[in-house]
This record gives sequence, structure tokens and C-alpha cells, in this order.
Amino acid sequence: MSDSKKKKKKIQKGDFGYFANEKKRRLIITGTLFAVPLLIFFSAWIYFKTRMTIWTVVTVVGCLPACKSLVGLIMILMRKPMDEKLYKDIHAHEGSLVMSYEMYMTFYEKSAYIDAFAICGNTVAGYSSDPKIDADFMASEAQKIIRKNGYKVTVKIFKDLKPFLERLDSMNDHKESLESGIKFVPDERYPDLSRNELIKHTILAICL
Repeated sequence: MSDSKKKKKKIQKGDFGYFANEKKRRLIITGTLFAVPLLIFFSAWIYFKTRMTIWTVVTVVGCLPACKSLVGLIMILMRKPMDEKLYKDIHAHEGSLVMSYEMYMTFYEKSAYIDAFAICGNTVAGYSSDPKIDADFMASEAQKIIRKNGYKVTVKIFKDLKPFLERLDSMNDHKESLESGIKFVPDERYPDLSRNELIKHTILAICL
């Protein structure tokens, strides 16, 4: 009985496997959004023997949400999922840190793929396997936005895996001191989220 109730954890934004799951989800949604107005259009055409009916207008208007969904689908299809071995390597050093995986961070000037972020107190450490990333720019812009939301953090994005994993180990070893002395007032919009989780939430808000 208990086994039947156990369901696979829903993959959310910031989880490993998000892009692969999101591609399937958005493909189904986009297909459905196109199918409904097109079904109306062809049904009306067959019934009235002409396309010059109010139902053609309904179809055109009905396709607008589908077109918007298609743009989102194309953006997701362009994103490469995180390598499973890389995820396992990082996850092995995760410890009790609040983590976020598989993010495509976008700003007006630049965008980049971020494999992982670790959050602990005022320390935010990220890693990107994207060879084209401007790590300093992305870290600086992310830091500005997080600070504007009331969290005085320092953000650093690593381009090499080894120092990032070492930073994760260090953050775990000094977790208590990194989080001590920080005043935190829960957000009434998200009363169940800790300060670290709210910082994660802010990061995900600027990601695809």
C-alpha cells in the first residue's frame, strides 16, 4: 500500500533533469494549444464549406497563446541537459547545502548556462561548463539582483570543476559560521522557505 503511494518526485526548476522534463512538458502543451484552434478551424471549414466564417477569426486568436508557447519551447529545445556524471560528481559534495542545478541565466546583455549553484548564508558559489561564459559578468549581475532583493550575498562562478568542489566542501565544513549572525525575516509570500531557499528562488527567477 505504501509502495503504491510512493510517486516519483516531481522535477521542478532547479532540479537535475529539469531541461529534459521541461522539453516534454512544453511539447505537449504547445501541441495541445495548436491542436484545439486548428480542430475548430477545419471542423468549421468542413461544415460551412468555406473558410470565411467567424470561426477562422477564433482560430487565429486561439493560435496566439500557442505561438507564445512555441517560442518558449524553442528556447528550451536549444538548451543542453546537464551531464549525468557531472551531476553525480557535484552531488557527492553537496552535503547539506541548498543547491540548484541546470540553469540558463539570462540578462539583457548576456546569457549563459550554469550547471550548479550552492547557497549558504551570504555565500553563493556556482559552476559553469559553458566555455563561452563571462563568469565575472554573470556573477556580478546575479549578485546585484540578489542584493536588490535584500540578501547581502557574494556570488562567484567557477569555470573549473575542482575548485568549485573544494568550495562546496569548505562551505559544508564552515556552514554554521557562514550562517551565524545573519538576521532573517521570513517572506510572507513564501513562509515555508528558509533564507537560503529564498536566495535560490531569486536565482531561479532570472533563469529560463
